[in-house]
Amino acid sequence: MAKWDVIIRFDEVTYGYVAPKWLLDETSFSVREGSKITLMGQNGAGKSTIFKMITGEYKVNEGRILITSGQHIAIARQVMHPEDKELTLGAYFRKYSRSDAHNIDRDIQNVLEAVNFLPAKEIVFADFLSRVIKSFSGGQQARLLLAGALIQDPDILLLDEPTNNLDSDGIWHMTEFLKSYPKTVLVISHDAEFLNEFTDGILYLDVWTKKVEQFVGNYHDAVEQVERKIESQNRENARLEKEIQTNKDQANVFAHKWGKLRAVAKKMVEKAEELEASKGDVRREDKTIREFTIPNQEGVGGQIIEITSLQIIRNHTPIEKEVNVSLGKNRHLLLSGPNGIGKSTLLESIAKGTAKGVKIGPNVKIGYYRQDFSTLDFSQKVYDCLFEASDRKALDKDLRSFASGFLITGELMATPIGALSEGQKWLVMFAKLALEKPGLLILDEPTNHINFRHLPVIAKALDEYTGTMIMVSHIDEFVWQVRIDEYLELE
Repeated sequence: MAKWDVIIRFDEVTYGYVAPKWLLDETSFSVREGSKITLMGQNGAGKSTIFKMITGEYKVNEGRILITSGQHIAIARQVMHPEDKELTLGAYFRKYSRSDAHNIDRDIQNVLEAVNFLPAKEIVFADFLSRVIKSFSGGQQARLLLAGALIQDPDILLLDEPTNNLDSDGIWHMTEFLKSYPKTVLVISHDAEFLNEFTDGILYLDVWTKKVEQFVGNYHDAVEQVERKIESQNRENARLEKEIQTNKDQANVFAHKWGKLRAVAKKMVEKAEELEASKGDVRREDKTIREFTIPNQEGVGGQIIEITSLQIIRNHTPIEKEVNVSLGKNRHLLLSGPNGIGKSTLLESIAKGTAKGVKIGPNVKIGYYRQDFSTLDFSQKVYDCLFEASDRKALDKDLRSFASGFLITGELMATPIGALSEGQKWLVMFAKLALEKPGLLILDEPTNHINFRHLPVIAKALDEYTGTMIMVSHIDEFVWQVRIDEYLELE
């Protein structure tokens, strides 16, 4: 097929579980071959669902999806499948590769080079391939998710939040790769600066209308086009409103007259109704979570946590490192270092109380935000999770009101956590932390999966947190908004 021919077309597609609560409602859009398109929308709007419809995992209720025949589609999801985490690196690539066995090692080297994840020269490649996936950090697994898609040599590459867990170096390499990648790419991401580097167009899934708006250019171009569209629609609606009011006023005057004037009044009312129906819907902005606080645990003070030594990973080898960190109440620590050095491992061991060289004060309650949400019980309903987080003390109306501030609706409250989107799990996780009132808050990449509109609200809550906080984040723009009292660089 010729470059720029349409390769994917959604033709009046309707999809959902129960009418009329569709995720998509008679929506149409197209993607051209070789383009790099961003899919955006509010958390829970259905972005990942569109990807699953493209791969054929989900079937439409009405309408049709047309994909050029013979196109191989590969998707790099947000998180590694649990069963894939148990595989060795070699077995993982063999699972997804379409190459014959003779070429697999060469192909593995090529895709690892593409995602900047080749082992150090002193490491035997065969030994590297024997490592189990779960032994790699979250950032390293993010690179492997992309590599697992690339080894399929896809014609259409779907990337679901590809920068999650990546450090700045990883994001740079991801960006450079996508700039030069010659095939069709669709990306779900909330990272505007990342998207602006390579995007040809935007597909915006509107959570209100259940339709997809299509824009040419990068994210900033799309925002400008949306603003112009809103201004134009507002002007037209204002003109129509003035004409509607004129017809209503004249109809009121003529309605009290005799004969033909009453008929004229009736026609004016009908004209006003026609004009009202012709008013265009103005695109509503995504909702933002309400401002909130994370209360500090009462009754704790003094030294909350002391770290005298920790373990880092260098060239896949653990190394003990002496440090001198002592944090009391209302002290915030930023933990930094490249992917794979052991940040997440350290945070997890602190949260579990198994970290050597770390002493936590007595009776300190720990609130732990983990990248993959594995601290949540996916079989538990959202309501039960939040009720437990409140120590089973919250009244029903108070709990529901609190949850609504995090855009957690009554419908979501009755939903098992495992059925939520990653963005919705993020909302539940932060609501849970606020209800727990921790004395020590541990945050591992808290901006992953987040709608960018929520970032200032989260930053303000963390900035004002009066307990002890340890945070890992690679998003500089976010970190700059949060009070940081001490830094610990692991490299």
